[in-house]
Amino acid sequence: MTLIRPTAGVADASGPVRRPGVGRAVAVLVLAALGALIPLLGPSAALHGTGEAAAPGVGGIALLRAVLFAALCVPVGELFVNRLARSLPEALDDVPRSWAPYTGVAGLIAALGLASVVSTGNLVPHGLAEIDVGGLYDSRDGKLALVEVNAFLAAALCARSHRPATQLWPVAAVIVAEALRAHPATEHSPLLGSGLTLVHLTCASLWAGGLLHALRTLRHRPGGAAGAALLGLYARVAAVLLALITATGVWSALRRMPSGTILDQLTTTAYGRTLLAKVFLVAAVAVLALWARIRLRRAADPLSAYSPARAEVVALGVVVVVSGLLTALPLPIRWS
Repeated sequence: MTLIRPTAGVADASGPVRRPGVGRAVAVLVLAALGALIPLLGPSAALHGTGEAAAPGVGGIALLRAVLFAALCVPVGELFVNRLARSLPEALDDVPRSWAPYTGVAGLIAALGLASVVSTGNLVPHGLAEIDVGGLYDSRDGKLALVEVNAFLAAALCARSHRPATQLWPVAAVIVAEALRAHPATEHSPLLGSGLTLVHLTCASLWAGGLLHALRTLRHRPGGAAGAALLGLYARVAAVLLALITATGVWSALRRMPSGTILDQLTTTAYGRTLLAKVFLVAAVAVLALWARIRLRRAADPLSAYSPARAEVVALGVVVVVSGLLTALPLPIRWS
């Protein structure tokens, strides 16, 4: 399959001029709406029959965390792929318009929403009067929430500046804050858990965000050896990222669900059920990635790998949403 860049408009006697990108925009909006249903409706399905109680507003919190994770993937992926593009013999200087300024604002809104929940003692506030901003400074989670708010604000400003690469530092601060937040000091070996989450979240952002931006770059500059070379270079790095994501994900799961109980907890706890769904999704993504790599190497037109890669990035979007749900659900065991 050869990628063909859409023209500005096509007119004929049978109908009016069709505006480019409208169909894609509608498709993206529909997919986003469907994706939002996963964190909103997922908790009730995951918790059904487990006897576990979820925190108040778990659906909204899961949605906010999914938006936050997506807002991390986009700038990290853009910086990553643009760097890969500059290393090619035939440099791809003409890159698509950055989405980072918009995702930075989305991440800021999500971080503000999550910080408001932390400020009320992990209860959903029903008015501005219930939000205790000063109280955020009194707890570890509150301070980390403030770090994420300020970091996303800085990232959004950096993305609109003349040096957008500087957004890497505030985005990195968000990843570190998320890794620390996921493993409180009362947990057994919290630094080990934070280190695993740090590597896992970084690699996942590079994989999902990198593939999205690589496909946008190919669509922006269709055809040519440079496009196939960029996709091939990304595929080689993605193989390493998948290995690291798998290793850190399995290790983290074993820390929270010991090997002697993991099979039972995968079906009897909300966390385990959601984790199992994520595993199946990642396996499907890996199959799509392998399919794209085979096409890239063996097909007469290497850019025919675009089709399975596009399906892969949609599946990765679902993985990001499910990950947001996973972080909002109660853990399956208590640390001793």
